[in-house]
Amino acid sequence: MHTRRRGSSGSDRPVADEPPEWSDVEADDVEDRVVELAEDGYSPSEIGLKLRDEGVTGTPVPNVKLVTGKKVTEILEENDAGLDLPEDLRNLMERAVRLREHVDENPQDKHNKRALQNTESKVRRLVNYYRGDEIDEDFTYSYDVAKELV
Repeated sequence: MHTRRRGSSGSDRPVADEPPEWSDVEADDVEDRVVELAEDGYSPSEIGLKLRDEGVTGTPVPNVKLVTGKKVTEILEENDAGLDLPEDLRNLMERAVRLREHVDENPQDKHNKRALQNTESKVRRLVNYYRGDEIDEDFTYSYDVAKELV
């Protein structure tokens, strides 16, 4: 977005309508594990990785949506364990806070000043995108607000 480079394409997930035969985990068990991991402080993407790697009772879950019919964030919203901010916005705010602290300590670091400007620009665009649906109408981004939320 802020460079002249092109993006790199990643691999596609295999097309599947049902979970694989070797992953015979019940949907209720997966939902319970998702809520448990959220209460431990894991983000939705980290929950997906944990379920893929560790699974439920030792059986890996390659795709939560195939097993339960719902995304991880939908499961969290149903059980009132969702995040107050969308995950991508929260990650960008964390990065902006870290960069601001670094730039305050190293004022001559021009490259990271530029990175901070780009990151805060992305945050403001995402705030406009999510305004009304995921976050309040009157929410505006600032360093102090981000530091409070993160």
